[in-house]
Amino acid sequence: MKDKIIIGTRGSRLAMIQANIVASELQRAHPAVQIELCKIMTEGDRNRHLSIEEAGDTGIFVKALEEALAAGRIAIAVHSLKDMPTELPGGMVLAAVTERLDPRDALIATARLDGLPPGSLIGTGSLRRTAQLKNLRGDLQVVNIRGNVDSRLRKVGSGELQGVIVAAAAMLRLGWHDRITEYLPLESFLPAVGQGALAVETRKGDRVIEEYVSVLNHLPTWQAVSAERAFLHAVEGGCRAPVAALATVDGRILKITAMVADRAGTTIIKRSIEGDARQAESRGVELAQMMLDSGAAALIDELRCH
Repeated sequence: MKDKIIIGTRGSRLAMIQANIVASELQRAHPAVQIELCKIMTEGDRNRHLSIEEAGDTGIFVKALEEALAAGRIAIAVHSLKDMPTELPGGMVLAAVTERLDPRDALIATARLDGLPPGSLIGTGSLRRTAQLKNLRGDLQVVNIRGNVDSRLRKVGSGELQGVIVAAAAMLRLGWHDRITEYLPLESFLPAVGQGALAVETRKGDRVIEEYVSVLNHLPTWQAVSAERAFLHAVEGGCRAPVAALATVDGRILKITAMVADRAGTTIIKRSIEGDARQAESRGVELAQMMLDSGAAALIDELRCH
């Protein structure tokens, strides 16, 4: 029995909201336990000029929290699941994922996507979003940006950019649904792996904490993101590429759709498969192999050379 559980989180407004969601659920399930939040500065927060592409798949928003976990300063780390690398360090475990919110990307702009004038400046720090945007509207200019959601939105309000693309779930958690110009369709904008779900990470073997946080785990979301993360691990091979995947679960049936593109968005390979949700990881690996055999391997090899 624990008297107190310390939850580690980044200090941004969105991260604090996400950590408080987890804290509230834990408190509801375990009213006798004291829950505290601990703000931790990550490399991604310190170095705002480092692009996600430059950082690679190094977990720049995750590592400092994992170090605090390993040191015993916190018992739980809360992340946006899309920020977590597919390989966790030794001694760490993904113990639970919350029910996923809307997984789509959202456009905050001066007009809907099809109404933006040619040459409009659209901000995003994502290779995935860039490739899909260029494929759909090659006449728009993509500007690489970093920063919290509110700082990105200010660039639109100030006129520096005509639009930005962010996760719809972030806008919804911030209570800013009324600022969304358009939810981008999944047919054209597949999301990042894990987008919309929160990850609860703990120390491997800490059975007491794992038991506490088990109440947070949403099984259909767990199955869906397990397939997505298995796909990403199998297809990307450590190379940052424009990759997207979204799985859905209906009863025992899991369907996963994925995309691999070149950086210019001129070539996009997209495939879907269905299978038993209880074999989610196997379905993700199966889809990865299908796509690699269909030309994704050549795309990723080319990206690895640059």
